[in-house]
Amino acid sequence: MIWSIESMPRQEGRIAFITGANSGLGFDTAQALLEKGATVIIGCRSLVKAQQACHQLKDKTDCKNIDVLEIDLADLEKVNKAIDLMSTKYKKLDLLINNAGVMAPPWTASKQGYEIQFAVNHLSHMALTLKLLPLLEKQPGARIVTVSSGAQYMGKINWGDLQGKQQYDRWASYSQSKLANVMFALELNQRLMRSNIPVASLSAHPGLARTNLQRNSVKANKAWQEAVAYKLMDPLFQSSRMGSLPQLLAATNPNAKGGEQYGPRFNFRGHPKMCRIAPFALDQEGREHLWEVSERLIEGFVDINKGNALLCRNE
Repeated sequence: MIWSIESMPRQEGRIAFITGANSGLGFDTAQALLEKGATVIIGCRSLVKAQQACHQLKDKTDCKNIDVLEIDLADLEKVNKAIDLMSTKYKKLDLLINNAGVMAPPWTASKQGYEIQFAVNHLSHMALTLKLLPLLEKQPGARIVTVSSGAQYMGKINWGDLQGKQQYDRWASYSQSKLANVMFALELNQRLMRSNIPVASLSAHPGLARTNLQRNSVKANKAWQEAVAYKLMDPLFQSSRMGSLPQLLAATNPNAKGGEQYGPRFNFRGHPKMCRIAPFALDQEGREHLWEVSERLIEGFVDINKGNALLCRNE
């Protein structure tokens, strides 16, 4: 069976928070959820861009149940403050889609001094997920979808130089962060199950989808060779709307289960289906180690105590 947006069940009464929802996959995901009746909170580093996206979505969907949240994933302290504001306004959350990301920039430090891809793509999403867990836990059937990439299959965790300070390869660091996304999603689901919390954690990847990530990478690195490569590869790319389908399926399909991953039928493109998980992400010991290391890097900047307490209550 081919799964499409038409396959999505109605989403009335559900509240969804999507990071990076002002463009690309996040924008298309927000549009689809709005069309199905959900209330959508758009998370974006720039409040101006978030408000512009909000107006565009209202025009496209004729839906008014949209809210915006300014959240800078390159600064854990701002993540903490943003989620505090959101938790004050909303007393429940049905769906969290960890969608925002950066791809292959020159070595850049986050506000806390961490390599920007590891910080934005992995650490901040782990932090906000744990901080939002008390809201998600109140909603049986709530889901957390963490968006990875096909780069996960080429990734490995460089334990000796996690932040790429000794030797930096921007693509290796990107692949590391995308592998970390899947490792986090799997480990989180296992801990949720162990604690009898009725929330599912899944992962998804879009295949080769046209988004602003490619353009931003070329611009940041002044990489004309990369621009030429993208032009040559263009026939392989699918639209952002098609690329959003795996995360929408993971978020809304009643048959999707925690611990699963969804991607395009033909890996690069196509309608979504359950897909294989990167072998490195199946290593339980590695996942636990990444969790512990990430926790230490987050602690002191984001209050994740309540979320951790929920995950540890049956231990």
